[in-house]
Amino acid sequence: MINKEVVLTYEGLKKLEDELEYLKGVKRREIAERIKHALSFGDISENSEYDEAKNEQAQVEGRIAQLESMLKRARVIDEDEVSTEKVSIGSRVRLYDMEFDEEVEYLIVGSTEADPAKSKISNESPVGRALIGKHKGDIVEVAVPDGTIKFKILEILK
Repeated sequence: MINKEVVLTYEGLKKLEDELEYLKGVKRREIAERIKHALSFGDISENSEYDEAKNEQAQVEGRIAQLESMLKRARVIDEDEVSTEKVSIGSRVRLYDMEFDEEVEYLIVGSTEADPAKSKISNESPVGRALIGKHKGDIVEVAVPDGTIKFKILEILK
C-alpha cells in the first residue's frame, strides 16, 4: 500500500507542493521559535509549552514525510488527454440520478484529492469505481449501504 501510485490533477499536485513548501518553511520556523521560547523557561521536565511544541513538530515532520512520499509516487493526469468518450480520472461527468430525479455533476479524481463537498469523487469510491470506463448514455448501478442507486451518464466533459 505504501508504494501505491498517487493519481493527481495538476491542481492537486500544486496543492500538495504548496502545503509541503509551507510546512518546510513557515511552519518549521514557527515551531522552532516556540521550542526556543519554551526552553527559555528553564526546566523542561514540567514545561507544557515545550511538550506541545515538540508534539506539533513531530506531527509536522510526519506530514512532510507523507507529502514527500506522495509526490515521489505521483502520476499527474494531463487534462488534455482526458477522453470525452469514456469516463476516466480527470473526467467531469454529468449524471441523471434516477432515484432522486435530478442531475448531478462529479469530477473523478484520485483518492488524495477527493472532496465530496466540492463534487470531487475518488476513482476508488463506489460511485467513481462504477463510472470508470463507462460511456455517455450508459446506465450505471452502484451498490451502496442502503441498496442500489442508478445513474444515467448524460455527458462526459474535460
